[in-house]
Amino acid sequence: MRQVVVYLQKTDSELVQQTTFALEETFHRFQVIRLWEQPTETFLRTPGLLPFAVLSNTDNKVNTLQEVATIIDDITDKQMQSNLAASAFILAGLVLEKEVIQRLLRRDIMRESVTYQLLIEEGREEGREEGREETVRLVAVNMIKEGMSIEVVAKVTGLTVEQVQQLQTTEAENSGD
Repeated sequence: MRQVVVYLQKTDSELVQQTTFALEETFHRFQVIRLWEQPTETFLRTPGLLPFAVLSNTDNKVNTLQEVATIIDDITDKQMQSNLAASAFILAGLVLEKEVIQRLLRRDIMRESVTYQLLIEEGREEGREEGREETVRLVAVNMIKEGMSIEVVAKVTGLTVEQVQQLQTTEAENSGD
């Protein structure tokens, strides 16, 4: 079995030079690939490696991402195109600002990617959860303002007694009581 460790970002850590690992009775020898030392052309020649090109040994990461985007645009297999675009977007985020990435990579292509769809769905779910939590908090605050007991507020909202007490303290501080 051949073991390989791939480092995505340049680092001063001594670990990037390490090629062995020992733990009790286990010993591992592995090859290390430091992407920032690899020639960019290697990644530009192979579609599956395109997302890594911006992390390679390039003098201009923005131009490299532009070249990657152009190559991705020319791919006819829409599923492959969308997956590569989404992967390139994520990996470019390690070394470039999001505005640059958004300008260069077409979002409409990424929308078909399973990864992109999963991230969007997770964001929506987090938003829904935050909305539910905010609604419960507002209901609890209103109940507190109406003089209901902490125990009743906790029972009705599903919050803990400690959470209701914290809301009560915060509300008192905010209203100047």
